[in-house]
Amino acid sequence: MKVAEMEKLKQVTTYTIQLNPRLFPQLRRDLEERGFLLKKTPYAFFSANKDKLNVTLYKSGKLLLQGKDTPQFIQYYLEPVLLKEVNFGYEDIINDLQCTEPRVGVDESGKGDYFGPLIVAGVYLTPEVEAKLKKMGVKDSKLISDKKIKGLREAIIELCPYSVVVIGPERYNQLYDKIGNLNRLLAWGHARVIENVLSKVNCDRVIIDKFGNNKFILDALMKRGKKIPVVQKVRAEEDMAVAAASVLARGEFIRRLAHLGKELGIKVPKGASAAVEQTARELVNKHGYQILQTTAKMHFKTTKKVLLGIE
Repeated sequence: MKVAEMEKLKQVTTYTIQLNPRLFPQLRRDLEERGFLLKKTPYAFFSANKDKLNVTLYKSGKLLLQGKDTPQFIQYYLEPVLLKEVNFGYEDIINDLQCTEPRVGVDESGKGDYFGPLIVAGVYLTPEVEAKLKKMGVKDSKLISDKKIKGLREAIIELCPYSVVVIGPERYNQLYDKIGNLNRLLAWGHARVIENVLSKVNCDRVIIDKFGNNKFILDALMKRGKKIPVVQKVRAEEDMAVAAASVLARGEFIRRLAHLGKELGIKVPKGASAAVEQTARELVNKHGYQILQTTAKMHFKTTKKVLLGIE
């Protein structure tokens, strides 16, 4: 981060905005859910305090933010969640700052693979461990070979507090039939992982790869996750915490897919290619269409192609 940007960020310790009255109830609920302590204040509906931030909502509708955490509150909550518009313009500065602080990164694997489970992984990363992972070559799992991912997965498990949620094909199909939306299912998995990691460590920042409407993950967050900023970023794997989570998730997916192959007596291909369709046809011919319920993600177009073209 440039020195000028750092100084600019440090100076933003007070911020005011005129708030629409219809947002008053949501603001109060959200602050309470995020662990703010509310108290009565003269000429105000309430004042709320947490860590290095004080939030006051005056009866005039003016919202006053005071404290060192003011930019983070604007970036992670006020604009994306409450106002649903971005005007403040500190995204790049705060994103740069994040890499020097402990944080939780979350990512998934198996979303685009017909066979095998959906894996969501979360990793708690400190600056000290980040330096070690960088030397080892940890980066976005899509840029690493399967062979290397195995060793990196083991290193991450050794060095970092983590959580892995595995949604096997049968359970995945049940949840998808119930929820009817992949992004909502992903949000549920991310929320579960975030809760698991936060039960092990004290952390006030979570970063995930943006996969849909912000509301999906915000609605799915549980008790601990609701109390801290959860940032959705495009290309979040550029952050080492999310990259580590992507490696952990992909490593677990590869391991589980290999185990599935041993159970079926075949090599199960990744993705949703022509080779995947051919493998699915062979399995259905041998075991019946029910085999897909326990090995594959049934809502993929692959299922219809396989069943319509079955021999």
